[in-house]
Amino acid sequence: MKDLAGRTAFVTGGANGIGLGLARVLLDQGCKVVIADIREDSIGEALTTLDNREVIGIQLDVASRDGFAAAADEAEARMGPVTLLFNNAGINLFRSIDESSYQDWDWVLGVNLHGVINGVQTFAPAMIEQGTSGVIINTGSKQGITTPPGDTAYNLAKAGVKALTEAVAHQLRNIDGCQVTAHLLIPGFTFTGITGRAEKPPDAWSTEQVIEFMIDGMSKGDFYILCPDNAVTREMDEKRIRWAADDLIKNRPALSRWHPDYKDAFDRFMKNSSRAPLARSTSPATLGKRYRRAGGAEIGP
Repeated sequence: MKDLAGRTAFVTGGANGIGLGLARVLLDQGCKVVIADIREDSIGEALTTLDNREVIGIQLDVASRDGFAAAADEAEARMGPVTLLFNNAGINLFRSIDESSYQDWDWVLGVNLHGVINGVQTFAPAMIEQGTSGVIINTGSKQGITTPPGDTAYNLAKAGVKALTEAVAHQLRNIDGCQVTAHLLIPGFTFTGITGRAEKPPDAWSTEQVIEFMIDGMSKGDFYILCPDNAVTREMDEKRIRWAADDLIKNRPALSRWHPDYKDAFDRFMKNSSRAPLARSTSPATLGKRYRRAGGAEIGP
């Protein structure tokens, strides 16, 4: 994320939320930016907001392989070779298995998982062949790690994004001379269009905070960019993730965190060493420094 002037970035879901925030930051750093989104009206509004001649919009259904190929050709023809890829497009229906139709499954998995696969498959080979530095950042979710009940299609898709990005990162670092790296952005509760609310909830981070934290993590070479928010600290995230992993190790019931027989045990587990959330005025960059000084555990404001 250094020396970005003149580079070309491709951002899916770029017309709103984290994607639009990324576009702003990248333009400020001198990048040429392609925002790809499924809605033409949203693209038009975003381009008006950005008001920068170094940005273009391309209508794209990320679930379409042919659409991705055409978008890649257009992006390179108009803005030059892509060296920064942000697979950020995402949707959610907030439905459990019994509430989901086959169409729901196809839509959520098509955008959230196959959209990321299509982005990697379309751009990664060319990015490697260019022989220059580049990054692939896929937007995951904590729900793809702890898989809470009631949102199954989304959880499944984001779990797949995690596994995919880990495999891509491993493969890239084992290619001789490759300067392209892959990273997993894991936002906390973030105020975007997907939250379905008109005003930012007090517990949510803004997209700007998430992007600042991501840049701080990138500058340190982090693969897992695990963001807190105004209610959940790094330590709380780590303990929830550890509890979820222990379901397998200790042969507990699936999703025991939400099992009535394990409620008290989980509460004790979280209470034993959890600290209060950080003050909301603390900047993401400061948060990142504190996490690392504590060896990955939050040490408080």
